[in-house]
Amino acid sequence: MSLATIYSRALVGVEAPLVTVEVHISGGLPALSIVGLPEMAVRESKDRVRAALINANFEFPARRITVNLAPADLPKEGGRYDLAIALGILAASKQLSVKHLHDYELVGELSLGGELRAIRGSLPTALHCASANRALILPAANAAEAALAESCPVLAANSLLEVCSHLNSQAQLQFTETNRAEQQNEYELDWSEVKGQSQAKRALEIAAAGEHNLLMIGPPGTGKTMLASRLPTILPPLTQAEAIESAALLSISNEPFDVARWGQRCFRAPHHTASAAALVGGGSIPRPGEISLAHHGVLFLDELTEYERRVLDVLREPMEKGRISISRAARQAEFPARFQLIAAMNPCPCGYFGDVSGLCRCTAEQISRYRSKISGPVLDRIDMHIHVTRLPPALLNQTHVQNTETSRNVRERVLECRERQLQRNQCANAQLSHRQIKQYCALEDDSQQLLNVALEKLCLSARGYDRILKVARTIADLESSAQIQRQHISEAIGYRALDRFVN
Repeated sequence: MSLATIYSRALVGVEAPLVTVEVHISGGLPALSIVGLPEMAVRESKDRVRAALINANFEFPARRITVNLAPADLPKEGGRYDLAIALGILAASKQLSVKHLHDYELVGELSLGGELRAIRGSLPTALHCASANRALILPAANAAEAALAESCPVLAANSLLEVCSHLNSQAQLQFTETNRAEQQNEYELDWSEVKGQSQAKRALEIAAAGEHNLLMIGPPGTGKTMLASRLPTILPPLTQAEAIESAALLSISNEPFDVARWGQRCFRAPHHTASAAALVGGGSIPRPGEISLAHHGVLFLDELTEYERRVLDVLREPMEKGRISISRAARQAEFPARFQLIAAMNPCPCGYFGDVSGLCRCTAEQISRYRSKISGPVLDRIDMHIHVTRLPPALLNQTHVQNTETSRNVRERVLECRERQLQRNQCANAQLSHRQIKQYCALEDDSQQLLNVALEKLCLSARGYDRILKVARTIADLESSAQIQRQHISEAIGYRALDRFVN
């Protein structure tokens, strides 16, 4: 009778809990059973493992083999345990040295020929493996991604035979060096490509500086999407911790992971037919949605009124908390979702209300019904609403616009403003708590009087009141003003276009 123990990792949300793979070989009729809450892909691993061992010229024991995946109450999914199960069988049958086996954690899916295939979530696996002071052996296709966790020794292998040769001290696997490219602050798009739209550019700069949510309202073809797509080019670069968090979420998704762009902020633009589960995440095995994939980045919702109202309403809680909890009968998962929402919509069903073309024939009732597709609670959570107007033909015909700022110029101002906020609040202005608002957004009498008038005329909620103060604080920071002035409050009130329409 023989027993072998191998260490592996599960994947639960962005966590990678330890899974101990115990393999026991005993007398009896030949059989292979896997216990420990395996789902279908894990149960099918016995056929992959058997074929891989035979095709790699190992002996598959014709005895009773029991594989236990502990802890038993943790659901196991995917083919990530194939490598650990195969090595456990080899170790229990004395075909593999166990001298250094406990120094490693192993994940990887096996092909029938014994090659190793890529898995999801190699970066969270490496991050948790580092905390256990063990080295990680995984498929070569995942090595560059896992190596982003600098504290974890990563060994890449192409096949089961390579892993066995390493463990038997015959041919050593090489450690994968961390190849973190320098954070890319240069983008294909640039701020200078946008002609005109000075008011919209000013609003986007304020939004970038304070991490505020923004809604742009305007006729078709006025540049709303163009402006939104260039917002990441003026945002401050990600910190090391933020870059790792963002990369870990991409690692556990079905999205292709590009290590060369790991330090860039994400820009997610789901189609308006996206479901609620696509936005916030879900599934029987919870996966991150668009709001989590946009963590520390930009979530752009174009044609906002075309989304189903119930789909938009699921954004309310994560917009406040920066996290989303997904609960299912068998399991729960929590994903971070600290995103910056940028949305765009037409002013009316035909799209031309208020346009100089005079093409709109929509009635007031039609316009009101159209805008009511966005619920009040969602609109209340958007800090700024601005109008984007049509450009004059003379400006469109210009081939070169003089004195146009580049993304680099604007980003320098935004970064300086953000650093001022971090020194004072330890967070961006959009994340200020109610206590911090009272401390850092105190107003003089004339500014407070102006805000009180706006509160009464626009029928603002307490949340809307706070968001005007946050935006005003950002405007003051951009001007290096320690105190919020009357003109800062006035400009912040001007960025509540839909409040003025409704009231």
